[in-house]
Amino acid sequence: MIFKTIQKVIRHSVLCHPIICRPNRLLSASLSSPVHQTIFKNLFSTMSYYIEERGSPNTLDYKVYIKNENGVVSPFHDIPLLADTSGKVFNMVVEIPRWTNAKMEINTKAALNPIIQDTKKGKLRFVPNVFPHKGYIWNYGAFPQTWENPEVLDEHTGCKGDNDPLDVLEIGYKVAKRGEILKVKVLGTVALIDEGETDWKVLVINVDDPIAPEVNDIKDIEKHFPGLLKATVEWLKIYKIPDGKPENKFAFNGEPKNAEFALKIISDAHEYWKGLVQKENSEELSCVNTTLNNTASIGNDKVQAILSESLPFSEPSPLLPEVDKWHFIKL
Repeated sequence: MIFKTIQKVIRHSVLCHPIICRPNRLLSASLSSPVHQTIFKNLFSTMSYYIEERGSPNTLDYKVYIKNENGVVSPFHDIPLLADTSGKVFNMVVEIPRWTNAKMEINTKAALNPIIQDTKKGKLRFVPNVFPHKGYIWNYGAFPQTWENPEVLDEHTGCKGDNDPLDVLEIGYKVAKRGEILKVKVLGTVALIDEGETDWKVLVINVDDPIAPEVNDIKDIEKHFPGLLKATVEWLKIYKIPDGKPENKFAFNGEPKNAEFALKIISDAHEYWKGLVQKENSEELSCVNTTLNNTASIGNDKVQAILSESLPFSEPSPLLPEVDKWHFIKL
């Protein structure tokens, strides 16, 4: 069987479209926000997602595939952006749990887009610990079915998109698991300019967090999480300095924008994604999927062939002690 080498399974319930996204059905006009009305509505059924790990963690061979009860799915293309029919709850793919350092990301270039560890000059990337921040200070991940278009000049930043799904920073109290799919609501966004590219960071909270009912917009973050917005901007500004790079820049002088603004950014990125998957040739990016019923969709035989190219799961390789090193930067 395809998945008999699964070594570890993470289960959690989300709402997922079972077959195909239908881009011709708009959200109901009863939604109060005009931005919500521009994000397309899917049909949903209850579905659980799991992970299948391949290779050894902390090595170049390590991959995390996402699957549901029907088999492997692409976290870039198959998991719906919306988590329910309200249009206000979104699916988030967790790439990096809070307090960890491994720079994990959806591999947009590989078929079925497994989560892998980013590399630099052939070596695995770990985010430095810049005092007082240990690793990532949020659960970090991405919105499925979004894409920051590298061919379009962003009107807010004056820079083109970074060619990736939208990044998401989840601020709830639980430390999430790699590959977990969280249901989140949008609170705001920060416009990072990373090496000349637009790289929006969308702030969200897990809808199951006990404080979530009280946190609905950017102003609520400062009220209930005092200091977190300031720390977020600082972290994004300085995290590459230990690697010899300059401070990152921001649009709006680093001022976070509110939820309504962020929803417009998400809507635009979803529209860009829809254009991407409709292309005959997406160049470097893989649009291979198992649910969209388009020219890039594949069946079980091809899924098995892709998985067979990966090594079986094995125990993690030990981390180098340098991963825990503190870096001190004077701003």
